[in-house]
Amino acid sequence: MNREINYIAVEGVIGVGKTSLVRRLQAKLNARMILENHAENPFLAKFYKNKKRYAFQTQMFFLISRYKQLEDLGQESLFTDHIVADYIFDKDLLFAWLNLDKEELQLYNQIFPKLARNLRKPDLVVFLKSEVPRLLENIRRRNRSYELDMDEEYIANLDYMYNEYFMQYTETPLLIVNTTDLDFVYNDHDFEEIYNQIFREDRARVEYFQPESRELL
Repeated sequence: MNREINYIAVEGVIGVGKTSLVRRLQAKLNARMILENHAENPFLAKFYKNKKRYAFQTQMFFLISRYKQLEDLGQESLFTDHIVADYIFDKDLLFAWLNLDKEELQLYNQIFPKLARNLRKPDLVVFLKSEVPRLLENIRRRNRSYELDMDEEYIANLDYMYNEYFMQYTETPLLIVNTTDLDFVYNDHDFEEIYNQIFREDRARVEYFQPESRELL
């Protein structure tokens, strides 16, 4: 195991399986787990029904919530061997760019950098990629009430932004995983493949893991 990997953050578009992978990593590593508080955001369901009206309130709730969750991580290595999270703080920027209008974004951009500079960065970011139809299938399958009004165009736009962002990402070591043909939730072999890629001693600063294509059962 690569002992330099203490704090792992998993990222990707809605429905790609970030939280599922983090839960499996937490169980294997006995790690501290940090999950986004989607259910606690009182504006989220309203946002999916009326994005323009509720984008700023939704965004600001997530910004403050994420900051509060991550602000004390600088001391965590004293108490635990591993930390796993299902987001990076900079993801907030992607949703702001996609959803806020010009005036709202100007205000947001005055606040975000002041919070971001105080936060510890992950030792590794794992970016999970998948095709949009698979993302939509996963979203429908988990059947969260506040996601029922989510449309394909929104997911496709988000997928585009994530891909563009991580093509230029340099903040931390990065592992990009194509998960379209993986089932790391129920298939132990698929999970172990990702786990081994995370802790490979010879992994480069930026790597892309493309498993062999196969039919999912």
